[in-house]
Amino acid sequence: MSRVALPRESRDTLFLLAVLAWTLLPQCTQVPLWCAVLAYAALGWRAWLAWSGRALPSRHLMLLALAGASAGTLISHQSLLGPSAGVTLLVVLSALKTLELRARRDATVVFYLGFFLVLANFLHAQSLVMALAMGLSVWLLLAALVLAHLPDRLQTPPPLRQALALSARLLLTGLPLVVALFLLFPRVAPLWSMPGPGTARTGLSDHLSLGDVAELAQDDTVALRLQFDGPAPAPSQLYFRGPVLSEPEGSGWQRRRRFLPETEPTVPAAPARTLRYEMTVEPLGLSTLPLLENVRTGPTLPDAGPEHRWRHEPEGAWTSDQPLTERLRVQATAVLDTPVHDAATPPAEPVRADDPRWQPYLALPGGQHPRTLAWADEHGASTGAALGDSARRAQWLLNHIRQRPFVYTLAPGLSGPDPVDSFWLDQRAGFCEHYASAVVVVLRRWGVPARIVTGYLGGQVNPLNGVLEVRQRDAHAWVEYWQGGRGWVRLDPTGAVAPERVQRGERLATPRGLVGQTLVDLDPRLLAQARALWGAAEHQWNQWVLGYSTHRQQDLLRALGWDSVDSRALGQSLAGAFAAAVAIGAIWVALRTRRLQQDPWLRGHERLRQALRRRGYAVPDHLAPAGLLAHLSTLTTADLTELRRPLELLSQWRYADAAHGQDPQRPLWRSALRAARHLPRRQGTQQARALGWRRDRR
Repeated sequence: MSRVALPRESRDTLFLLAVLAWTLLPQCTQVPLWCAVLAYAALGWRAWLAWSGRALPSRHLMLLALAGASAGTLISHQSLLGPSAGVTLLVVLSALKTLELRARRDATVVFYLGFFLVLANFLHAQSLVMALAMGLSVWLLLAALVLAHLPDRLQTPPPLRQALALSARLLLTGLPLVVALFLLFPRVAPLWSMPGPGTARTGLSDHLSLGDVAELAQDDTVALRLQFDGPAPAPSQLYFRGPVLSEPEGSGWQRRRRFLPETEPTVPAAPARTLRYEMTVEPLGLSTLPLLENVRTGPTLPDAGPEHRWRHEPEGAWTSDQPLTERLRVQATAVLDTPVHDAATPPAEPVRADDPRWQPYLALPGGQHPRTLAWADEHGASTGAALGDSARRAQWLLNHIRQRPFVYTLAPGLSGPDPVDSFWLDQRAGFCEHYASAVVVVLRRWGVPARIVTGYLGGQVNPLNGVLEVRQRDAHAWVEYWQGGRGWVRLDPTGAVAPERVQRGERLATPRGLVGQTLVDLDPRLLAQARALWGAAEHQWNQWVLGYSTHRQQDLLRALGWDSVDSRALGQSLAGAFAAAVAIGAIWVALRTRRLQQDPWLRGHERLRQALRRRGYAVPDHLAPAGLLAHLSTLTTADLTELRRPLELLSQWRYADAAHGQDPQRPLWRSALRAARHLPRRQGTQQARALGWRRDRR
């Protein structure tokens, strides 16, 4: 079946439409559904018109589509102004503009709308994946722009690979200038770093309903990356403290908003081991900064803007008045020896239930968990001797979990009307949040102040760069109870049913995607190596591109020997460097233009004649390739086969009537030059060269 050759206009249009479809793809999850459908429908319609050669739609139909797009934007965003409405209009109007591709002017507008779409995609994400995808879009858009300006040669359209190669050379030529501007331009917060709707990921929250953390455990995106000043702690010490939930809310829990002026009893701080670390926090949409507990001194956020005001809450969490909607770099010190549950600790005096300091941590939701409360009353009375203090009561619950058929699972199944009662007494299968909720309810019923702490546990060290990567699937929930003389003590009920989760930081297996399962089927190590490589690359991207702040810029300049760094001097130096680059570029363009104005045939012939003269063969200027070969054969007995073939092809291409197609001059002249340099030197080379130089001077 013969291949149908499309006209150049149709081919170029289809290529441009394919590039726009790729560039619009990241916006499909950000704009309203009708906008994405309308945009791709317009691109598909325009592709069909280009393929079939049909006429473009009338202007009346285009005006109707414009009015519909504006009305849809107004209904979806309640305005035609603002970032969200602007992006929606940009997406749909860029696609509709392709239906007006009647002249080069329209094509130029579409090209630059495509470049604006590239920038708009960074409003929602600045990840390495997005950067690579949009880098490809820039290359292809530039290739489409170059393709539109390339002339036909011998009534043959320029090949697509020629436009791709030329645009790649242009990008590589401008890359050093882009890098210099990025490194040296005074740092100003870019538009895409501004917090906006849709920039935060799904993460932990200030509320907990049974099933929330288990849902996060299915998410494999990175939440935190850490680098330690020393060896990484054991997995059992990697507890990242997030929101502390102590107020009942229906069958769940929420953060405590109000704190009484009375403080808790002071507990003397014992000497503890500390460890400094630097952490990169992804935009979690969380107002609590998940730090490796227990932090006694405030963390340092060198890149945080003035919009965040951090405070240390009485429950030990560091919170901000605004959610984390952008990536942050945090430097902090962790206390590794935090109080952990130990049944061997001496008994302590129980707290008084009427003490206002403990009432918020003994409160139970009204009308909730009746069967669990009845169970707590029954066992609290029947085993009173074993429940002498908070540590032994907590240990009794751990033993109960170990002795009963409890199961640790991400899919506990449907629960009854009361999820705590169903888990604790019926199903006995659940995730960490189920165990933490049930244990807190029972401890409070027994008069032990208790609360739930949510955050992350464990993580995996990337073997390529030694960075600890904590993912959303490492989300965890545990319990803290009060013990006299020790303070708030960590109790992780998950360790009683799944000790490998706490002691070794192992995760429950989640279903893999098609690519991941294929890699595992080929070699189980391939997936781990691919993940490690990608994680290391993403960490470097976050550190040196997204995290390139004013402080990092100053550190880099000082390392380069620039002692005094200020914005004015930096701007002046950058302006001077830019002027020098422009001057060099102008000189290069002038020289290249002069070179291109020369006939390539004459230029190649002259270079070959000079190469032969340096070998001692005087060749007259007027000889064509065939005459040049005949003349050389009278001067030397050497084998001229290597030189003969490119010269004959050049002569055929230059003078034969059937010489059409791509210009082969450059590679043929290069072959002829190589053959000329391999000829043996002729006696009297110096004299011949001198004569040739004198003749050139004339």
